[in-house]
Amino acid sequence: MAMALWLLFSPFLFLSVCANTQTKVTDNPADELVAVLNANRTAHKSSSLADNQGLACVALQYIKAYQGDCKAVGESKKPSDSEFAETFAPNCGVDASTLTPITGRLLGCRSKYVEPSKAFSMLMESQKSLDILYNKNHTEVGAATTGTDGGGPYFWCVLFSSGKHNSSFVPQGGVAKISRPGCFSGANDECSGADDLSRPGRMWLYAVTALIVAEYAFRL
Repeated sequence: MAMALWLLFSPFLFLSVCANTQTKVTDNPADELVAVLNANRTAHKSSSLADNQGLACVALQYIKAYQGDCKAVGESKKPSDSEFAETFAPNCGVDASTLTPITGRLLGCRSKYVEPSKAFSMLMESQKSLDILYNKNHTEVGAATTGTDGGGPYFWCVLFSSGKHNSSFVPQGGVAKISRPGCFSGANDECSGADDLSRPGRMWLYAVTALIVAEYAFRL
């Protein structure tokens, strides 16, 4: 009987544990993009880059400067360098005096959302992009994306810098300003939706499993 009761309640306990664990999981496609990027750099025998949240927040502001105009990507309409200190840094709460040279920029846009690994492939479609990726002058990276809450176009941006870790693109108070829509890497922020465990289909699967086990328990 004790075993039957354990079988009856264990699925619900499992659901509870999953629910509690899910709140601690960072679900951020910008973080995932940085992970893919660093994996490719190390596979190419290049150094892994530090993920700088201040730089990443600036990357998000860089995206927003395009005002949703996907067609402008790749044209000569890119934001001017002066906007980094005058607009992007202040919007992120980043101390302008800590800005360091941008050593590379990657920007892509699609009408539909793609997974971070596919976004990486999209950004690497030219030899110029590969040269930027493997540049040995980079020391830090920051990635950002918009459109993950639904509704395109979907922008992906990666900025590289040659700054020193913990002394470049430093946010006031140590935390860059979170802004929506969109998200950026290094912020320990969930912004792409809930973890798989909270999706209706997955929860329904666990609920059905619990009912089956419960029925079996009462038959014992």
